[in-house]
Amino acid sequence: MSDAQTVSAAVAQLYNTYPFPPEPLLDEPPPGYNWRWNWLAAYNFCTGKKPQKQDIRILDAGCGTGVGTEYLVHLNPQASVVGIDLSAGALAVAKERCQRSKANRVEFHHLSLFDLEQLPGEFDLINCVGVLHHTSDPIRGIQALAKKLAPGGLMHIFVYGELGRWEIQLMQKAIALLQGDKRGDYRDGVQVGRQLFSSLPENNRIVKREKERWSLENHRDENFADMYVHPQEIDYNIETLFELIDASGLEFIGFSNPGFWQLERLLAKAPELITRANQLSDASGGLRQRQIYRLIELLDPEVTHYEFFLGRPPITKADWSDDNSLLQAIPELNPCIEGFPSQCIFNYDYQIVNLSLAELEFLQRCNSNYTVADLLADVQINLDDVRKLVKQQLILLTPA
Repeated sequence: MSDAQTVSAAVAQLYNTYPFPPEPLLDEPPPGYNWRWNWLAAYNFCTGKKPQKQDIRILDAGCGTGVGTEYLVHLNPQASVVGIDLSAGALAVAKERCQRSKANRVEFHHLSLFDLEQLPGEFDLINCVGVLHHTSDPIRGIQALAKKLAPGGLMHIFVYGELGRWEIQLMQKAIALLQGDKRGDYRDGVQVGRQLFSSLPENNRIVKREKERWSLENHRDENFADMYVHPQEIDYNIETLFELIDASGLEFIGFSNPGFWQLERLLAKAPELITRANQLSDASGGLRQRQIYRLIELLDPEVTHYEFFLGRPPITKADWSDDNSLLQAIPELNPCIEGFPSQCIFNYDYQIVNLSLAELEFLQRCNSNYTVADLLADVQINLDDVRKLVKQQLILLTPA
């Protein structure tokens, strides 16, 4: 598809037929958290410090049935939230979802990314998950989003990766081929796809990938349709991803799963190859880190998506290497941890962290009323221990 209006109409029709995501509606706040949707945790991840304000404006761009929108409201109690989407059917579910869970600081608009100028003002946090790759012109879409991002604001984006989705691409093409002139009938597409998966040999590579990676979520037709019969999809690799990012005019802050993008994870046994990688440069004479990202995805092609943060300058990042600055900072717990108080907790990214008794005591005293220096007078840990807690993102620091 190429014509923007044609693409938008087809995408809207898919989500009117199969509102997505199909998460159940609850009469209470959603369980757990996604730290990327928590302003405090996300800002700390991007800058290393607590934000100065919490009464922010948030845009959920392409909100679908409001799963992310609901979290954005409940996880940010001082924020006002706006959700937009092409699909009237999905928006109806989003409104009901937020009404039922009392997520009442939100307004919804039936609107395309390309028409964002119709919304007044700017936003401190923009969330755009699983949307740009379904538009007719992702560059135009990301530029429209960038124009609505306030100075010092953050944008959280999720787009598909081509290397980890090649089996999906093949099945999409097979279903479309078999549908023929019935393409665009999404219920027929789901039926054809289900029949293909049930008929192919068990050792078929596409079938094995579906069972290994996707079948638990794809038992719902909404998920199956979103994955296999979508009328518009653009998948990325590192090179095309950064073309998209560069077109936004915003600062690339980093991937939200930084552990995956560490070359040592793959080549720890070959330090000489890591040295070679650190000497890479592209044709423009720099950008070594992008080349390293490309090397990582070539060596570990399980990248089904890219999830990352962009920012509009000024974005000031904290440096806690100075002892005096750290001593004068005021620490408090990251709101996205679970199992506390205990020596064994889950961090912001649901990874297990084992604390010493002294670390646990320090964290228990982090109530935003005392400086690090105040706490070190009573707890038997040192500044390096505090820096470890900062690196693990268990605490947020407010500079003096």
